[in-house]
Amino acid sequence: MHPLFGIVSLKSKYNIEFKGLNEGLHDYQFEVNDKFFEHFDESLVDKGKVNVKVELEKRSAFLKLSFALEGWLELVCDRCLDNYPQDVSLETELFVKFGEEDEFDEGENVIWILPEEHAISLAQIMYEYVTLSIPLRHVHPDENGENSCNQEMIDRLNNITQHEADENEEEEIDPRWAALKNLKNNN
Repeated sequence: MHPLFGIVSLKSKYNIEFKGLNEGLHDYQFEVNDKFFEHFDESLVDKGKVNVKVELEKRSAFLKLSFALEGWLELVCDRCLDNYPQDVSLETELFVKFGEEDEFDEGENVIWILPEEHAISLAQIMYEYVTLSIPLRHVHPDENGENSCNQEMIDRLNNITQHEADENEEEEIDPRWAALKNLKNNN
């Protein structure tokens, strides 16, 4: 059995019972918040609120899950190191097929569960999708065309960087490296 599925899960409120459902579309809504993130060790996120809409399309041979995530997460700014709220959103699909897990490898958006399973736990899947919605650069969003970073921290970091640059210029260069540097400058 795949570790993401079954009755045993993080919280039963993130489970969907699909046995007994009629074929067709079924809508679900979940909220991912601070309490949710507490269940994941070394989570990238501690605070936030993300609404997750799941549309389950049940067919005889598979389930299709369409996810739409929208909300905010508290991140640490890469520039000034202050916390800030980052808007996040993501839309993606996941196919659930029935059979042995190692039977087939059909890609990242297809997972296999045993035919006798009757519920699917979405907690880990939602956590992964929320994590994927985080942008690579964590910076305060511009407000009215101006950077909203902590200016005091930016000034301090700039002063440290300038001080380090001044120190590097003053360091005496080993004569062996100086000869190599001259070769570089001649080319």
